[in-house]
Amino acid sequence: MTRRIPTFALCAVLAACADREPPAITTGANVEEESSAVLMPVPADPTVSFSISFRVGSQNDPRGKEGLAYLTGQMLSEAATESNSYEAILEKLYPLAAGYDIRVDKEMTTLTGRTHRDNLDTFVALFTDAYLHPAFTEEDFKRLKNDAINYLTNTLRYSSDEELAKAALYEMIFRGTGYAHPEEGTIAGLEAITLADVRGFYRAHYTRANALVALGGGFDDALAARMRSTLAELPAGAGEASPPLGLASIDGREVLLVDKPGADASISFGFPIDVHRGERDFYALWIANSWLGEHRNQASHLFQVIREARGLNYGDYSYIESFPEGGRRSMPPVNVPRRQQIFEVWIRTLPNDQAQFALRAAVRELAKLVDDGMTAEDFELTRGFLKKYVLHFADTTSSRLGYAVDDRFYGIEGEGHLERFVRMMDELTLADVNAAIKRHLQYDDLKIAIVSGDATALAGALASDRPSPIGYGSPKPAEILAEDEQIASYPLAIAAGKIGVVPVTSVFATN
Repeated sequence: MTRRIPTFALCAVLAACADREPPAITTGANVEEESSAVLMPVPADPTVSFSISFRVGSQNDPRGKEGLAYLTGQMLSEAATESNSYEAILEKLYPLAAGYDIRVDKEMTTLTGRTHRDNLDTFVALFTDAYLHPAFTEEDFKRLKNDAINYLTNTLRYSSDEELAKAALYEMIFRGTGYAHPEEGTIAGLEAITLADVRGFYRAHYTRANALVALGGGFDDALAARMRSTLAELPAGAGEASPPLGLASIDGREVLLVDKPGADASISFGFPIDVHRGERDFYALWIANSWLGEHRNQASHLFQVIREARGLNYGDYSYIESFPEGGRRSMPPVNVPRRQQIFEVWIRTLPNDQAQFALRAAVRELAKLVDDGMTAEDFELTRGFLKKYVLHFADTTSSRLGYAVDDRFYGIEGEGHLERFVRMMDELTLADVNAAIKRHLQYDDLKIAIVSGDATALAGALASDRPSPIGYGSPKPAEILAEDEQIASYPLAIAAGKIGVVPVTSVFATN
């Protein structure tokens, strides 16, 4: 099989993008910045988007109380304030057709909301109360704590195998650091948290020194001043350094199999990379990654090899930065900035007896990309696609404001990340991209997490490295069958001592 994006598939995607009028990329050009605020005026927008972010996240959870940052955040967005019960807040928001929500990530917690500018007084009072005057009631605390424990014990373990495999991969790569556990915490950690812990965490971390206010849309100077003034009601605090990560090096390939009876196989594998938004290599690497496995892109190479040509699963994607909720979203998320990213390949659910073959196919394609680089044709097609596709990354004022906030985290000044992205598609050369691949990607040292209903058998097959041929329910072209023979015997070379099996009931029980 030739290593190129099928032209017909790429043209179809480009046509779909061209059918919609994309918004202008203005995340940098019209952003007014100061130390405590990011202002993105869009006078024609009848709505106003709000954001206040705090430099605190799940990495700041105390050992043994993993989930404290998450619970504290939930107590701001899904609970009462000193002025209103949670039920009263919902009743007041309903006629406004507005709301607010919070995202607690590894490094940052962000409260966001949006309302029509005709409803500003009512909405702003509710929104600012959420982070200035949380009530921290026992009733809300018990409800939200139970919800978080239920997510880990039932949803993550038993309703979302793909997210489970991705979370298990993060635990493998970041074991022993604040990045290792899910943002929601661990079961033991959540059970140990008290309401006093939440109140103390809020006082320690929700400070002026950690806060950044952001506004986007049809706001005026008076609203901007009003939002900035709320910071004075927070304790001053001191800008705190992020806890060190101190990642252990990866030596060879290591597998963690999560034994889940009755499950099909879901696979995630990857390794840490030192490249971030704003850096030239980041955009070069995005071109390579887009060709290999752009999220939800049927023209990407892994999708073509594993899904399109062989029909093994729903989709196969790769990433160079965090992409939570991959099953529910099409475009990259905002407000999940991280100082340490990973390269990750996500092989969506497939039958257990095809898992070894699919893993071999994905590692083999990664190896070919690293060893051979992109071709000139692949490079031109992919960067041409991305020049249009990036215009849809942020199609609302709220999402563009999210990118502007993330720009502050990454220290991107002047033009914003999305504007730089467009410019880099014109500036980067094939040589730039292939050099970035060599600098940042590899395939020898991998962490591999697999959720499987046949974990013991799969562990044995991986340890033996014996061929893993597959069959089809319908005829396949001769070139596919010939390549299947090469894939089926592709050496994964995983030592038996580096293959672990754990029951699903133990996953995220403790840190």
